Amino acid sequence: MPTPDEFRRIALALPGAEEGSHMGHADFRVGGKIFASLGAPDDGWGMAALMPEQQQDFMTLAPDAFKPAAGAWGRGGSTLVRLEKVSEELLEAALAAAWRRRAGR
Repeated sequence: MPTPDEFRRIALALPGAEEGSHMGHADFRVGGKIFASLGAPDDGWGMAALMPEQQQDFMTLAPDAFKPAAGAWGRGGSTLVRLEKVSEELLEAALAAAWRRRAGR
């Protein structure tokens, strides 16, 4: 079960990742594009900006850990991650997938 500090460490270990802030929450960007955020709706959650197909894959693998964000954001692939329910390995995979999407790789 990763902590918020571990989420931050994993996100910032990705090439070119930088921490910023958006709407009062920490976010993680590559090339100026947000690929993940932390602390919404509360400190026990993060978000990975996945492709919709990837979102479905992660929700199938760990339905207690992943769910779509509300509304159009969720339909576009923004995926909430419940830190107390996700393994570090799945979190690393989700953040790497979100990073690749935003980095164009």
